[in-house]
Amino acid sequence: MSEGLTPAEAAKELEHHRHAQQGEHRREFIAILEAVLLSLVTIVTAWAGYSAAKWGTESRLELSQGSALRIEANRAFAVAAENRNYDASTFNAWFIADTLGEPEKMALAERRFRPEFRVAFDAWRATSPDTNPSSPPGPSYMPEYRQPEKDQANQLDRRADVATASGYRSADLADNYVRITVLLATVLFLVGIGSTFSLRQVRVVLASVSAVMLVIAVVLIAQQPPPR
Repeated sequence: MSEGLTPAEAAKELEHHRHAQQGEHRREFIAILEAVLLSLVTIVTAWAGYSAAKWGTESRLELSQGSALRIEANRAFAVAAENRNYDASTFNAWFIADTLGEPEKMALAERRFRPEFRVAFDAWRATSPDTNPSSPPGPSYMPEYRQPEKDQANQLDRRADVATASGYRSADLADNYVRITVLLATVLFLVGIGSTFSLRQVRVVLASVSAVMLVIAVVLIAQQPPPR
């Protein structure tokens, strides 16, 4: 009985050993690829989650600012309305006294005029309303009639609109980052479950799909503004 292997058997054994080494190298390469994917996905997921949280906070702050500005605007509008009603009441008192021909009561009503209304009143009197049919109906219709509170309210209202619109935009950005985070969580799941399979083809397919999804997520992140 001959000892050792025949040349044919030795060649066959060497070929088998070579294929085994190649298979082992492929498995190691796939494992390295999965580890790299897991590292990249973890980092990108953390960034997307951080960005979603930051934009969500920014949205809440901007919407709160818009609400506060709106309250201030309403308060200024209320003050402007009160002043206009006061101007109307004092002017009505003056007009009644003027109609009745009572100068003392007219002077008393004039002393109650607000300084801003006094300017418009004097300009209105200069138009000779008693004899000029084209004269404005009253001082509040004159260009000189100013209401600083109303101007302030309009300005606050515009600022509130800007803050509210910015808050809604920040909320949309936060939602976009949340959707990207969900996509990245799917990538993590695929890579993680792929490592449990012993079939090389399955692991390659799952790793390839995960890599494509990761690239898509990175592209989507690049299209979003970074958190402020």
